[in-house]
Amino acid sequence: MRIDLHTHSAVSDGTDTPSGLMHAAAASGIDVVALTDHDTTAGWGEAAAAVAATGVALVRGTEISTRAGGISVHLLSYLHDPEDPSLVAMLERSRDSRETRAQRMVERIAEDLPLTWADVEEQAADGATIGRPHIADALVARGHVADRAAAFRSLLHPSGPYYVRYWAAETADAVAAVRAAGGVPVMAHPRAAARGRVVSTAVVAELADAGLAGIEADHLDHTPDDREALRALAAELGLLVTGSSDYHGTGKPNRLGAFTTAVEVLEEIERQGRLPVLRP
Repeated sequence: MRIDLHTHSAVSDGTDTPSGLMHAAAASGIDVVALTDHDTTAGWGEAAAAVAATGVALVRGTEISTRAGGISVHLLSYLHDPEDPSLVAMLERSRDSRETRAQRMVERIAEDLPLTWADVEEQAADGATIGRPHIADALVARGHVADRAAAFRSLLHPSGPYYVRYWAAETADAVAAVRAAGGVPVMAHPRAAARGRVVSTAVVAELADAGLAGIEADHLDHTPDDREALRALAAELGLLVTGSSDYHGTGKPNRLGAFTTAVEVLEEIERQGRLPVLRP
C-alpha cells in the first residue's frame, strides 16, 4: 500500500484543486493521501467528495506554521477536529499574518522591480491564503526569475532584503492545541536545512515530551544521512516515522509518492486521531 501523508492543493500553495489532487493521487498509484494545506482545512470537503470516485483514501490534515526558539517549524496535524475553537483561532491568526506579511513583501519588492499585489492575486486560487509561493509565481510571470525555486533562493529568501517575518505559534503550544483538538502532530521535514535554520535534537526531544507523535524522516529535502539520523532519533524518543512527497502540483518538482509511510504508522495515527481515515 502506498501512503503519502503530506500534500498541498490550490487552497494553499499547490496548483491542483483538492479534487484534482485526489485524481492525481489515483493516477500515481497512491492508495492513501493526506491533504495538508497550510493553516487551513478549507479543502477537506472537496477532497472528501472525491474519495469514492478516485478510490483513494483521505487523511484530513493541516500543515501549521510554528516557531521554536525563533526557528520556523512546520507541524503536520492529522485527523483533528476542524471546529476546535482554540486550534481554529490559531490557524486564523497565522493565515491573517501570512497574508499581511505577503503584502508587505510585495511592497518592498515593488520598490526595486515591477510587481503589484494584483500580479500576486492572479497566481492564487479564490479563497487561498496568499503567501511566498504566490509571490514567487508572480515573479516568474513577470520574468524576474526562472521558476519558483529560483525565487525562493534569491528574492524571497529569509536572508534577503525583502523578507518579512510573520506571526506563528510556539511549536509546543501548537502541539498542545493539536492534541486538545484530537489531532496527531508530526514535525514536517525537520532536517530541511536548505530552507533555513533547523531545530536541534534537544528541541525535538522537548516536543516529544510535550506530545509530538512523530517526525517526517523521508522527505526530498533530507539527505540519506539525514533520514538515517532521524530514524535513529525517532527510535530513541519513541516517535512515529513518516514519509511523504510534500507535493505542490507544478509548484515544486516533488512527485506524489516520492516517499511513503508504512501501513502500521498510518494505523497508529488513525488510532490516536479523533477523525477516521475516509476510505472508498
